[in-house]
Amino acid sequence: MTTPDRTIALGTLAFGTTVDEPLSFAILDRFAELGGTVLDTANNYAYWVEGGTGDESEITVGNWLARRGVREDFVISTKAGGRPAASGTGPGPGGTEGLSAKAIRSAAEDSLRRLRTDRIDVYWSHVEDRGVPLAETVGALAALVDEGKAAELGVSNHAVWSVERARALAGDRPRYTHLQYRHSYLQPRFDMPLPSSGHRHVTPELLDYVGAEGDLRLWVYSALLSGGYTRKDVGLPAAYDHPGTRPRLAALSEVADELGASVNQTVLAWLLDGDPAALPIVGVSSVTQLEEVMGSLALRLDEGQRRRLDGAGR
Repeated sequence: MTTPDRTIALGTLAFGTTVDEPLSFAILDRFAELGGTVLDTANNYAYWVEGGTGDESEITVGNWLARRGVREDFVISTKAGGRPAASGTGPGPGGTEGLSAKAIRSAAEDSLRRLRTDRIDVYWSHVEDRGVPLAETVGALAALVDEGKAAELGVSNHAVWSVERARALAGDRPRYTHLQYRHSYLQPRFDMPLPSSGHRHVTPELLDYVGAEGDLRLWVYSALLSGGYTRKDVGLPAAYDHPGTRPRLAALSEVADELGASVNQTVLAWLLDGDPAALPIVGVSSVTQLEEVMGSLALRLDEGQRRRLDGAGR
């Protein structure tokens, strides 16, 4: 099952931890009612929450799919490489499991079990692991596709040169066709750190690369800056504190008013119909938030609105 052309993925990072199972199920039920079909998780969500292990999100998603009997109606996206190693001193970056053939094989089997499925629709390399030969990682992922345990492959938070090298190394075997990076309407300063050291932001080079390659799909996370557009108690990260932010916020508010939409919906519409188009991954903690997010699918920016948004702050 491939991802629809213009859609939103429900980010399930908090499911089973800060969003308990009953509320997670209510959100998932409403997502299905609204036509949503793409669920994004990982094998390390959300180990950093007190009491978390990294199992919770996949288990919650798997339980819901099984209890509702809807596995074949959904695209399941999960990731490997960023889970802390059992010893806390793993071979991967920062003590994680990494992307060796052994780690990928073990991670995939564990994710399949937690998700209660026999295949992962889009399987991702979550973070770079430069301690492992790229050919080893590429071969291990291709083997999962060959065996039917993964349908398509993705790469998240890797340098663009590394992505291209991995795709070349794959040759005629299954290769990365999905990319996942941080992106939103507001653009950060690239000389300041992002809120998470593991995040890599979309760059003009990356957009050019996706546009030039006919088989790449761009997924983007942190599209709504964790509430930064609308919640004063959250605010914008320091990387977004620069002269270009104010005029972009003004243009965004103006276009949202014209559309009769929320600022968040307008940001998502801008991403959905970008060049190249993006597939936003959006996490929510209530059904009301979900309904606002899904409402963005009905919006279309006209040429003038797009031009004003794109040109603001330049």
